[in-house]
Amino acid sequence: MSYDVICFDCDSTLSRIEGIDELARRNGLFQQVAALTDAAMNGELALEDVYSRRLDLIRPNRAAIDWLAKLYIDEMVEGVTETVTALHENHKQVHIISGGLRQAILPLADRLGIAEQRVHAVDVLLDEQGDYLDFARQSPLAVNGGKARVCKKLILDHASLAMVGDGKTDLEAKQAGAFMIGFGGVVSRPIVQEQADVFISDRSLMAVLAYVL
Repeated sequence: MSYDVICFDCDSTLSRIEGIDELARRNGLFQQVAALTDAAMNGELALEDVYSRRLDLIRPNRAAIDWLAKLYIDEMVEGVTETVTALHENHKQVHIISGGLRQAILPLADRLGIAEQRVHAVDVLLDEQGDYLDFARQSPLAVNGGKARVCKKLILDHASLAMVGDGKTDLEAKQAGAFMIGFGGVVSRPIVQEQADVFISDRSLMAVLAYVL
């Protein structure tokens, strides 16, 4: 089946990294934060239980966010550029839906030709000096069920939608009527293998094209 809108998770889907974990590594907090991320992605802890705990530990400033933005691009998954180009050439609307930090994801989106208004992620609030203040706590993407809420809004305007991602939060898109493609090219999670409509273990993202065009 062909879909009007194709949505991608960012971390471990468009890029090989988990952005918040890499910020933690930069601060010497990797093991502590990665354990929280993994628990959320495997469905062991609610996302809202770990989101503020991780950012309160890391407190990313502007320099850290700029560093992460470059890392997202440097660690792009194989076939990402070709996949997004093919979708755009076939007049598909491409969105990024991520629980990651929006300011760090925007340069990757720009590199891929994805419009800023089609990047759904969590804004970081910084002061005038570029130091961390907080994150957008009202963002649906900082809590469980957020990806379903974003997909529901998109489906109101479009007939069909597919979601591509690696984690438990991506499976939530099914609640909105999305076709969910599990991508295991970076991380293969048993819960996603079991519950996705289709599961891809290929390392190249181009494998998804067979299911969405």
